[in-house]
Amino acid sequence: MDSKEPTQAQWIERAHQVLPAGGFGNFDASVVIKRGLGSHVWDEDGNEYIDYLIGSGPMLLGHCHPEVNEAVQQQLGQGMTFFANNALGIELAEVIVDAVPCAEQLRYVSTGGEADMYAMRLARAFTGREKILKFEGGYHGMSAEALMSLAPTQLANFPTAVPDSAGIPRSVVEQMVIAPFNDAGALSSLLDEYGSEIAAVIVEPLQRLIPPEPGFLEMVREETSKRGIVLIFDEVVTGFRFAYGGAQEYYGVTPDLCTLGKIIGGGLPMAAIAGKSEILAHFDMAKVGDKGFTYQIGTLSGNPLAAAAGLKSLEILRRPGAYEELKKRGEQLTQGIKERLQNAGVPHQIVGEPMLFDVIFSASPISNYRDVLSADVNANTVYNNVLRQNGVFKAPGKMYPSLALSDQDIEKTLLAVGLAAEAVASAS
Repeated sequence: MDSKEPTQAQWIERAHQVLPAGGFGNFDASVVIKRGLGSHVWDEDGNEYIDYLIGSGPMLLGHCHPEVNEAVQQQLGQGMTFFANNALGIELAEVIVDAVPCAEQLRYVSTGGEADMYAMRLARAFTGREKILKFEGGYHGMSAEALMSLAPTQLANFPTAVPDSAGIPRSVVEQMVIAPFNDAGALSSLLDEYGSEIAAVIVEPLQRLIPPEPGFLEMVREETSKRGIVLIFDEVVTGFRFAYGGAQEYYGVTPDLCTLGKIIGGGLPMAAIAGKSEILAHFDMAKVGDKGFTYQIGTLSGNPLAAAAGLKSLEILRRPGAYEELKKRGEQLTQGIKERLQNAGVPHQIVGEPMLFDVIFSASPISNYRDVLSADVNANTVYNNVLRQNGVFKAPGKMYPSLALSDQDIEKTLLAVGLAAEAVASAS
C-alpha cells in the first residue's frame, strides 16, 4: 500500500465530518472497501476478505466479472443515461418477462424500495382499497408503509402496526394490517375481518432468512385470490437468486405482482415492478384515464449501463449448471458450519435456503420474527467479530454465497467458522 494514500482510519475520520454516523446508512461504517475481485474484497488498509456481503446481494457472479465489465464498457462508449427508452432496457424487460412466472409487463425504477412502494400504490389504484397487509419482520424498503413493524422492539398485539422510524405520519398506522409470518390461522382471521379493505398482501417469500412453512404461501395465494386482494412477492433479494424464475419458481406459487432488484442490474442501480398487465396498466393513462393513472417517473429508470450489466448477468445465469453450482456451494457451507457449531456444543439454527442463509443462535426452531428475538445476541456478535478478524466479510444476519466462491474460499471460511464456534462456546 502506498504510504501517501489515506489509511482506513483517516477515511473513517473524514467520513464522520461529512456523513451522519460516519456512513452511507447501509453497513458497518468502521470498514471502508477499496476494491473487489471475484469472491474477495479489500479494505483501504489492504486487508483481504472472502466476501459474503456481495453488495447486499447483487454480485451473484462475483466482483468485476469480465463479461459483465465488457458489456458495461461497450455501452459506456454509447452513453451513460438518456431519460428515454433504450434498446438494452427493452431487451432486458423481454428477458425478465420471459423468466418470471407472474411477469406479463414491468416498469423500471432504480431501487428495490421504490419498487415496493410503487407495487403497493398500484395495488391501491387497481382495487380502490387503501389498507396493506404485511408480515411482522418483513423488509420492503424505506417507504412509510414498509417501515411498519419491520423490527419493533416493543411488540404490539396483531394487527397493530408499530412505526420503525421517526417522521412517519400517524395516519400510516391506520393503513397497515400486521400479521405473523407462517401463521395461516392468524392470517385467515385477519383477512376475514379486514379483507374488503385490503388492497394488497406484500410478503417476502423467504422472510429475511425464514422459509415459508409447507403450504403457507399456497394458502396466502388462495386467500388473496378469493378476496380480490393483490398478492405482491417482494423478490428484490430472491429474484434470480433462488432460481432463474425466482422464489415464485422455487416455491411454486405465482403472485399478481413482484418486485425485483439487485441481480437484474448486475451490480448497478436497477429495479422493477413486474406482474399482470391489467395491474401494470395503471401506469398507462391512455388505458385507465386520469383517475386510475398511477404517476411514476425516475431519472435513471431503465438506465442503459445497468441494463447492459443485467442482460449479461442473466445470460450467464441461464447457462447450464449455474444454479446447481450455487446451491452446491451453499450446501457445503451450511453443512460445514453446522458441524463446527455442533462440535463446539453451541445451540443454533441454520435458517434460510442454501442460496441465502445464516446462523441464529437459538435452541428453538425459527418460524417468525418473534422467534428471532429469542436468539442470543451476544453469541451472534462474537461469532461475526471472529469471522471478520479471520477474513470473512458478511452482514450480521445474512450470508450470501456467490458463484465466484472457490473450494479454497470455502475451506478458509470453515476454518474461520471453527474459530468463531470455539469463541462463542468460551463466551457462553
